[in-house]
Amino acid sequence: MAAPRLEPIQSRIEIVIALSRLLERVEATGVKIGADQYRALVRQLKGALSAPLPQAALEAILRAHPDSAELYENMHYAQSGLSRSPLERSVATEMLATQAIDRASRAG
Repeated sequence: MAAPRLEPIQSRIEIVIALSRLLERVEATGVKIGADQYRALVRQLKGALSAPLPQAALEAILRAHPDSAELYENMHYAQSGLSRSPLERSVATEMLATQAIDRASRAG
């Protein structure tokens, strides 16, 4: 039995890391990029995060890159909800959303 080829996995990991770093830089520094460029970056990162990756590598990348972790969580929201967010933040977000919906329904 032949050993599995590691190059494609390593390449996918490197791509996810590079795109995650770029997203972090754009989000953290407020680098001005156009909306189309931002959407293209997010689309590429979503595609890269959709490819099979070793779980340990994926977890390490997501821990190191919060914006990518948030994107990953949003990609899998239907299956797992806000599973990557701290419970306190998830609860606070849900409460704020509920309050906003209540205010909007009373105003309209």
